[in-house]
Amino acid sequence: METRAIARNIGVPATKVRQIIDLIRGKPVAEAMTILSFSSRHVAKIIEKTLRSAIANAANQDVENPVDPEELVVKRIFADEGRDLKRIRPRARGSADRIKKRQSHLTVVVGD
Repeated sequence: METRAIARNIGVPATKVRQIIDLIRGKPVAEAMTILSFSSRHVAKIIEKTLRSAIANAANQDVENPVDPEELVVKRIFADEGRDLKRIRPRARGSADRIKKRQSHLTVVVGD
């Protein structure tokens, strides 16, 4: 049985999110949580929160046959590009440069 959790419009580029999610892909949930808790990257807290949501979704999905969170594994985890926030930065002599603040969407799938 698989369940998922999605975090949308994370204020971090997908390339930076992918650096962390590559560390936990395919690992048991307990080990993934340990890796994320000891990571010094800011985005690790967002990934940990989404992973906790996926675990809670798995525990509450089937009330008659509850799933033990210790048996869950991170089956799939991926980060997609989100929208870009377009900002303007003033430059010399009255000109301007465009700044693209990138966002991403995170999807976590856990299963037996």
